[in-house]
Amino acid sequence: MAIQAIKRFNRTTIDFKVVLGVLGAFVFFMGFALMIPAGIDLIYKENTWHSFLYSAAIAFTVGGGFWYFFKPDRELRIREGFLIVSLTWLCLSLVGALPFLISGVLDTYTDAVFETMSGLTTTGSTILGGTTSDGLTNPQIEDIPKSFLFWRSLSHWLGGMGIIVLSIAILPLLGIGGMQLFQAESPGPTTDKLTPRVQETAKLLWVVYVAFTAAEFLLLWAHPAMDWFEAINHAFATLATGGFSTQNNSIAGFESAYIDGIITLFMFLAGISFAMHFRLLRGDSGTFFNNRETRFYALVTLIGVIGITGSLWFYNNYSFMEAIRYGSFQAVAIITTTGFGTDDYQLWSSFGSFLLLLLFFTGGCAGSTGGGIKMIRWMILIRNTGREIKQILHPKAILPVRIGEHAINQNIQRTVLSFFMLYMFMFGLGAFIISMFGYDIMSSIGSSIAALGNIGPGWGDFGPSDNFAELPYTGKWVMIILMMIGRLELFTVLIIFSPTFWKQ
Repeated sequence: MAIQAIKRFNRTTIDFKVVLGVLGAFVFFMGFALMIPAGIDLIYKENTWHSFLYSAAIAFTVGGGFWYFFKPDRELRIREGFLIVSLTWLCLSLVGALPFLISGVLDTYTDAVFETMSGLTTTGSTILGGTTSDGLTNPQIEDIPKSFLFWRSLSHWLGGMGIIVLSIAILPLLGIGGMQLFQAESPGPTTDKLTPRVQETAKLLWVVYVAFTAAEFLLLWAHPAMDWFEAINHAFATLATGGFSTQNNSIAGFESAYIDGIITLFMFLAGISFAMHFRLLRGDSGTFFNNRETRFYALVTLIGVIGITGSLWFYNNYSFMEAIRYGSFQAVAIITTTGFGTDDYQLWSSFGSFLLLLLFFTGGCAGSTGGGIKMIRWMILIRNTGREIKQILHPKAILPVRIGEHAINQNIQRTVLSFFMLYMFMFGLGAFIISMFGYDIMSSIGSSIAALGNIGPGWGDFGPSDNFAELPYTGKWVMIILMMIGRLELFTVLIIFSPTFWKQ
């Protein structure tokens, strides 16, 4: 005991051997994920299996080597947890991009990393189907091998619930704890643990996640417009709120109201906390339907659907049923940050387009696979604004911010306000940098919020019928960083740039 206490006392601020060891474990597990698309290639006989096996071999070798030489022999601390989470998303994107380059599907490593980071962060932005700034032509989505279509969707699905959370259930088998990673992966105002043990919580969330994916897969496969391959790809992308499709025209390419309806339903469900889904499936309907965030999320979605449906009906002369179909789909797709498309919203009336642009700044519930600011933060911001107005009228009154019967701790209020200010700053900075490449204001704004909010399509030159191929390579790396920062909710990544983070 005395020796262990001395070791703990003598540990540096950040034990980089522990960081490298855990990163090696994640890269090693990525090798198993890379082998799955090779199986898809064997089914369709497109002769791309070697690119995935070569990439898997690299992941096994590098990841296994780091794990062997730097295997952790002590518990993770919170700073190491934050550093591991941030570097894991970057490392996995760098490794996951290798098949695109080895096979020749993409000509540049930057485009390959962009596509992979977009998948793992469930953003859904793509460089496929366009021409790069130096004149290289990327293939159309329909023209790339099915194994790569599957890899894009699989990266969504793994990133949706979180590769980190998945690995939390495995970390105890490696002899190290995972609580620090859970805290780093879930930095929002609430972290709903279903069980006292974090790895058990991760397992339960994955059970619900897999069950919902299977249900959507079967419902989509039941329609003749989708075969099993298209159904599983879109089920992966929907539950992850990702947005990658097997067709360049996204969901519009299937021309089916039934498919639109099924995907709309599961996008909405994916925007709700999976902890709430677990409680509902366990029979605790009271907690589910009385949850204030879930109800607020449903209200915002309803307002968005009604507003956009009305706009399409009155201003764009859609029939009432068409307005409901396209309006509800697009509203839910943007609120949940899925980014699927059935209509080009840039051709809508100014009212409908502006309303949809506002929804770009919303997001799903905390604990969902959706990105964005998140509904619980908006609730706290709105309640805090109302409190400030009352405080002006009653300066001596003690007026706590409440969500339901629960008073929100002032530390959480400050954190939420700081998050919002930082989010808007990063959004503005991203738009400013993109504008420096010569893009107009809507293209700059649209690309920045599409990346930071993990939404996928943007506006202007990067709208739902376009792609990000033409963006200069420096701009693509800006987007890659914004996607990663947005997926990990800002603080997790930006905190490692703070001098305080590195001090004893």
